[in-house]
Formats: sequence, structure tokens, C-alpha cells
Amino acid sequence: MLKRLPILVLLAAIVFAFFYFDLGHYLTLDALKSRQADFAEYYRQSPAVVIAAFFLVYVAVAGASLPGAAILTLAAGALFGLVVGTVIVSFASSIGATLAFFASRYLFRDAVRARFGSRLRAIDEGVARDGAFYLFTLRLVPAFPFFLVNLLMGLTTIRALTFYIVSQLGMFAGTVVFVNAGTQLAQINSLAGIASPGLIASFVALGIFPWIARAIVGAVKARKVYAKWQRPRRFDRNMVVIGAGAGGLVSAYIAATVKAQVTLVEAHKMGGDCLNFGCVPSKALIRSAKLAHQTRHGGHYGLADAKPVVPFPAVMARIGQVIRDIEPHDSVERYTGLGVEVLQGYATIVDPWTVSIKLNDGGEQRLTTRSIVIAAGGTPFVPPLPGLDQVD
Repeated sequence: MLKRLPILVLLAAIVFAFFYFDLGHYLTLDALKSRQADFAEYYRQSPAVVIAAFFLVYVAVAGASLPGAAILTLAAGALFGLVVGTVIVSFASSIGATLAFFASRYLFRDAVRARFGSRLRAIDEGVARDGAFYLFTLRLVPAFPFFLVNLLMGLTTIRALTFYIVSQLGMFAGTVVFVNAGTQLAQINSLAGIASPGLIASFVALGIFPWIARAIVGAVKARKVYAKWQRPRRFDRNMVVIGAGAGGLVSAYIAATVKAQVTLVEAHKMGGDCLNFGCVPSKALIRSAKLAHQTRHGGHYGLADAKPVVPFPAVMARIGQVIRDIEPHDSVERYTGLGVEVLQGYATIVDPWTVSIKLNDGGEQRLTTRSIVIAAGGTPFVPPLPGLDQVD
């Protein structure tokens, strides 16, 4: 926390000075218009100094997330013209945004992650996969405040260089529009005239376009992948689910609930590992073991310690009874009653829409389906411990 203190003090001082000295008064449309001639004269006399000073002010305003960036962008157009103004604002706004990004990351990310770490994991995965794409879309749409984008992105795992490059590219279109408007400063009466509903709608359409393009590219790629197979004109089922364990049962149940035509294929026991070998029997065994442990250490509970008698066959018999008590919930009869066709056998995927099922009774069935869920489970991982393969 002490390492962050100087940065916090600096930011607080900038914000305090901005509001205490009413510096925002200078970042209004009226103030800009009234001083336009003076600024133009300063620029004529010392162009390099004015450009450097303007650049630093813009970076400071954007970096501290202060209001006024839109007015400064107009001022760039009025002072420097379209080309030079666009170059200055493009780099100044991106650098300022990156400074705000760093401030958010350095000051707040650890605290936010300590409090919401598990909830942020999914966001981090999405950022790692599509972070640049999401950021580019947000930068194209000025309806979403850019300073919030800077602060929120600082809390994620996106790389700073990626953030800077994507920000500069994404904000370029909006920068050109505002700088160009600044070249016509005398005709501007309010910011609403620039950011009109029509212009905002255009930017929104521009932001949506990458998603549409991505969907089209995805469809083209899928078409290439499936090109070597003949898609059926009609389907026997909406869904075929392979495996009646925890995942397969839930998939079939949900599909049947929405009235889809579902076939569930299971070669062995309904309920899979969870009911028959894993979750249910292990928890039943743990419950018996816990009770035996508590009996042995009765003194912890104000009782006399006692040595429990553990007839292991009886314990196993209880585990079997627990499984039998739950079996009806995962049974063929129950799922058939829900509208699921249950087939006992081994399924083989022939192509993306066809499943061949070798039934346990010796028959065979082939089904076409719109979707296939593979919930066939797996095998336990055996760690490579020396001598483990010699243990009975």
C-alpha cells in the first residue's frame, strides 16, 4: 500500500487542483471559442511549444480521467487543422488512456482480485481469448465512456501493449470526426451537435460490423470443414447424447424439457461414474468413516471415547442401498417418461450429423441428428509414481 501512496497522492492532487481552481471552466466550448484567436497567435509564434504543451495537457486530462477530452479534441482541429490535429490527439489520447489503464491496474487490481478473484476467472479467460476484439468494438462506439473502458480494462489481464495498439486503432475514427468538427469551430454551438443520434448510430453500426464479419468468417470456415460430408435434408432427432452420466443426463433432461427429440445412448449403467462408482458411493463411505471417527473421539463432543465396530461388508451393503435409493432418478424408466429415447449400446459418430449405435442386444441403429453431445466420460489419470504399478 505504501508503494501506491505517491501515485494516489499525485492523482488526488491533480483532481483536487482541477476542481478547486475550476480548471474545467477553461475546457468548455464557450471558453475555447473566446480564446481561439489567442491560441492561434501563440501557435503561429511558437508552434513546437504549443504542440508540446497541448500534447501534455491532453495526456494529463486523459490519464487522470478528467472531463474535457472532447473539448480538447475540438481545440486540436481548430488550432492545428485536420491532419496535424488528428495525429496529436490520436497519440495523446492513446497514451493518456494507457496511463489511466496502468493506474487502475497498479492501484486497484490486486484489491479487486483478492475480493472477486473466483468471479473474475471467467472474465480473464474471455479477455485472453477475445480481449483485443472486445476492446476494439468498445473503442469504436463512443456511446460507452472511454474513461470507464480504461479503468475496467486495467482490472483484467490484457497486455498493456495490446491495450495501447487496439485503443489507438479503435479510437481513430472518432478522433477524425471530432477533430474535423473542430476545424469548423465557429459553427458548433454544442457537443450534442457533433455527437448527434445519427452519428452515434453510425458508430454503433461500425462497432457491430466486426461481430457480423466474424460470424460470416466463422460460417465460411464451418462450411469448409463440413464440405466433405453431405448434410441430411431431414433429421431423425434434434439431439443425440452419448453417455448417461452426470453431463449426459442433464443434457438430455434439458433438451426434453424444451420438447426436443432426444436419444440418449448408454453402454453400461445409467448414472455413470457419479452414481455407481464415484460421487454417491464415495460420499456414503465418507459418512460412515466420519461417524466412526466421531465415535472414537467422543470426548471432543462431551461423550465417552469408544472403539467403533466396523463390519466392512455392512458398510458396503449400505453404500449399495444408497445407490439403489437414487437409481430411480437416473433410470431408463424415468427418462423415457420425460420423453427421452434411451438406447443401451455403443455409439459411433459417422459424420457431423449421423450416429451409428451398436445395441447391447445385438441390433444396430443409425440416426441423423442436428446436434451431438459427447458425454462419454474418461479414464482416471494414473500418476507416474515409481513402484505404483507393482501395488495390488
